[in-house]
Amino acid sequence: MIRSELLQALARDNPDLRAEEIEQVVDIFFDEISRRLVEGGRVELRGFGAFSTREREARQGRNPRTGEPVSVPAKRVPYFKPGKEMRNALNE
Repeated sequence: MIRSELLQALARDNPDLRAEEIEQVVDIFFDEISRRLVEGGRVELRGFGAFSTREREARQGRNPRTGEPVSVPAKRVPYFKPGKEMRNALNE
């Protein structure tokens, strides 16, 4: 599902809301998740899963085109852990 499909599904399920209101709600939702992750926090949505970040250490990589070694710096990456209900639904 892409963002526009999400907006359409929400509009279909909530005919009393204007398109601008739905878009504003979706923007706030994703902005708040992003803001919390940038701050180093965790976002848990019961029944769905949890968003967090993980640290990746610096490492030595390789340029696939030339084969030369490349230094890859340490970084934080987003991580999602599905909740029990989602795992069960996926495996039914």
